[in-house]
Amino acid sequence: MLYYLSTFSDVLSALNVFRYLTFRTGGAVMTALVVSFIIGPFVINWLKSRQAEGQPIRDDGPESHLVTKVGTPTMGGVMILFSMSFATLLWVDLSNAFVWAVLSLTLGYGLIGFADDYLKVTRRNTRGLSGRMKLVAQVLMGALVAFWIVSFSDDAHATAVAVPFTKELFIQLGWFYIPFAVFVMVGSSNAVNLTDGLDGLAIVPVMIAAVVFMLIAYLAGNAVFSKYLLIPYVPGTGELAVFCGAIVGAALGFLWYNAPPAQVFMGDTGSLALGGALGAMAIATRHELVLAIVGGLFVLEAVSVIVQVISFKTTGRRVFRMAPLHHHFEKKGWAESTVVIRFWIIALILAVIGLSTLKLR
Repeated sequence: MLYYLSTFSDVLSALNVFRYLTFRTGGAVMTALVVSFIIGPFVINWLKSRQAEGQPIRDDGPESHLVTKVGTPTMGGVMILFSMSFATLLWVDLSNAFVWAVLSLTLGYGLIGFADDYLKVTRRNTRGLSGRMKLVAQVLMGALVAFWIVSFSDDAHATAVAVPFTKELFIQLGWFYIPFAVFVMVGSSNAVNLTDGLDGLAIVPVMIAAVVFMLIAYLAGNAVFSKYLLIPYVPGTGELAVFCGAIVGAALGFLWYNAPPAQVFMGDTGSLALGGALGAMAIATRHELVLAIVGGLFVLEAVSVIVQVISFKTTGRRVFRMAPLHHHFEKKGWAESTVVIRFWIIALILAVIGLSTLKLR
């Protein structure tokens, strides 16, 4: 919205600053952060008034959670989504189709998560929407957004997958790209959801990944930088840097209240939405495989669940003491803060490796 003030720069030259992506991205970070701080106490108090007993806790989870997590409200993702959306719409070029596509998927997945959280809270158990219902809704939304992005993308690799660490090597998928894109978005969404099990565990890696894709979006949308780095040039994706900035600000604001001991959990409302946002960002910027590196922590968490389920169903034995992976280390005696901080370190290392793909070719 503020972007359009730059059209009056001939009257007041200072307004030309609203044309710059870097300025508006920084503005989005600060706006989302401030909004989170302002609405945080009100949202938490409102959630507490509606959730007298807080989020239902798994009986088969770590024993400590039955003590330390009881009474903490969930659905704090509404705080993230509101702050992020407000900052995005305030600072972005509203005529940019990429922003609307990615934002639509984010809010759509957030709505699915909200319904899931609502059923869990009202029914007072850990089962919300059925897994099949959630998956069908995610696939349908993902397919619509994937087709939408491909339809207005005018670059030469709209249906191709770029291979990291190589020079201009693309795997052309044609119409098979749509199912692939859906897999990326749905997989990313559920992987972040599985990671969200300890105070602050998921939100910081999401924030780290958002910073990486903020840079990728800026570079991919710039003809000069993308040509120099030999990455796909996707006109218009630069505006997604503003969207990523809004995620970073909203994530920082939420972390203020989610830091141990958490005053609120993001719930599926936040985790499904943020995971979907990262997946959609990867699709829009043509960095799908880079997401698997940058979000490697989420991949590990998801794989640990898959391996555990397959092993138990086929052999009757468990590979991990408990899945997802962070609960395995809790069961081994690691303190919650130790697990969280070490996983943050892993996420940061993977982000650096992911960034290296921009230059090492």
